[in-house]
Amino acid sequence: MQTTALFKLLSSLTDAAKAQQLLDSVQLHPIFAQPHHDDEPLNRAVIAQAMNMMLFDDLLERVPEGKQYVAEKLASGEKVVFDHGALRTVAWENQALPMGYKAFARILEPLGFTVAGQYPLPKLKMCGFVYTHADLPHDIAQYFVSELYPEQFTKSFQDAVDRVVSVSSDPLTPRSAELLQKLAASSALSLADAAELLPNLLQCFDRQHGVPHLHDYLALREESAEMAWISTEGNAFNHATDRVGDIRQLDAQQRELGRPMKDEIEVARNANIMQTAYRATKVKRQFKTDQGVETHEVPGSFFEFIQRNDIDESAEKGMDLRFDSSNAQGIFTMTRAVTHTAETAEC
Repeated sequence: MQTTALFKLLSSLTDAAKAQQLLDSVQLHPIFAQPHHDDEPLNRAVIAQAMNMMLFDDLLERVPEGKQYVAEKLASGEKVVFDHGALRTVAWENQALPMGYKAFARILEPLGFTVAGQYPLPKLKMCGFVYTHADLPHDIAQYFVSELYPEQFTKSFQDAVDRVVSVSSDPLTPRSAELLQKLAASSALSLADAAELLPNLLQCFDRQHGVPHLHDYLALREESAEMAWISTEGNAFNHATDRVGDIRQLDAQQRELGRPMKDEIEVARNANIMQTAYRATKVKRQFKTDQGVETHEVPGSFFEFIQRNDIDESAEKGMDLRFDSSNAQGIFTMTRAVTHTAETAEC
């Protein structure tokens, strides 16, 4: 693996041992095992895969249950099939940062991702935009980018949203925007350009606004657990997902191990897609108060599991890469707080 383009690019982002560990952890298409000469350009699939793997690793570092699951899977001789990563955005005037999913469309599209579907999430007053890689749709993890619509909530909620996100910064540099344009035009970059671009792209998957006020957090949580989550976690991966062959068996095994599983498996209307997850990891976050700063425990990110069956329709065959709005709304409950007192943000 040490001569592959993917290993070289990952090694520019982390140390060689971590790069090899990532390659050993995630199932890869054979194209990523081909030798690479340093003077050869890197196609967009390699760059997209490297970004996906670094974001996957970041999620595992924030979700100990997911990290333990992956370690156990590797110990049994299996690899993770990274199905998709999810992030949340808000359709609101963010000053420098583009509104909602557009902040990530400008990143994902030059990398070769295209919108494969839109999934209304009416119970949450959100919509999910699914990005699938045009070159390797079954092998490069998809993105489920959700967008929340504050105008569908109360005026006091909108005011709290404005106080939280209206001073967001845009981490994408002019140089990175230039490299993304170059990538969009040629579908490839040199190793040096890709190694320069990716660290800045990874910075975009984070919180771009400041520390929220506790009063605003509690006001947001009263109407939308999802917006409350955005206020503390921003645009970090909300969850990453392993594609498994038998989700009911996995669910039973994880329960026997005492893992914090979702109460029920979500099953799509067409029964092709089944999902479950660990409950969100609890994290400590700072909040501004009238007296200074306080630290409270709130829901962080989580690890998910999905089983995708084959489509058996006359017009289409093969694995069903679609999503289901009802499933998504059920999975989103993993980051909801358990308590709702005015005295604490603890979940």
